[in-house]
Amino acid sequence: MTPLVSIITPVYNSEISLKQTVESVRFQNFKDWELILVDDNSQDNSYALAHELAENDSRIKVIKLSENSGAAVARNTAIAAAQGRYIAFLDSDDLWLPNKLERQLNIMQQKDIAFSFSAYEKIDEQGNLLGFMGVPEKVNYDQLLKCCVIGCLTAMYDTEKLGKVYMPLIRKRQDLGLWLCLLKKTEFAYGIQEKLGQYRLRKGSISSNKANAASFTWRLYRDVEKLGLLKSSYYFLHYAVRGVLRQKFPALAKKLGVLD
Repeated sequence: MTPLVSIITPVYNSEISLKQTVESVRFQNFKDWELILVDDNSQDNSYALAHELAENDSRIKVIKLSENSGAAVARNTAIAAAQGRYIAFLDSDDLWLPNKLERQLNIMQQKDIAFSFSAYEKIDEQGNLLGFMGVPEKVNYDQLLKCCVIGCLTAMYDTEKLGKVYMPLIRKRQDLGLWLCLLKKTEFAYGIQEKLGQYRLRKGSISSNKANAASFTWRLYRDVEKLGLLKSSYYFLHYAVRGVLRQKFPALAKKLGVLD
């Protein structure tokens, strides 16, 4: 049978965390899903572990890339293979709470929503709670250019309404590129105020290097979105200031409406 939800998970050197991530999917209250693990030519035991996990659950599919190609290629490979109406994202070191799919699908179906996301928690490598990331009730294309409030592990879109939409082939910030592309097809992405997942912060991870992420955000504005210099500068200033507020001063951010 065709699953209702396809879960997109790129895997690269994730041997330590992969089993826990997969278990957070298997323990979902909602059961009609497929999990597509795309191994990006890992150098550890990730691929073998993915196969072992798939042997215990027919809903888990494993694809291996012949060379390391980056998260965008891995995710797009999974999207191309996806059979579900809804596309959801979960990286191989993040976790979902048990009611994630059930709650998000109910809201999307009841309110006829094409694209949604939710609040989430931050945890460290040992699973210790670091903080809560709230979200606005909704966000449009222009607002998202100023501040990416959509955590990849919480995003879900409806292919029946929007078609299959892929990530731009850039090494970093490809998730933001996809959200912007989706918001050219639908007016708003809608935020669910409840925490439905846990985002793991790892030392040395791509997202932990803020200066590097900022440079790729600038390139996204210029090279992918084709914004002019003045517009790019305008949005990048908002991005930088809001990013600092959300990360360093969440209480002030919430008061100013930057973080709900």
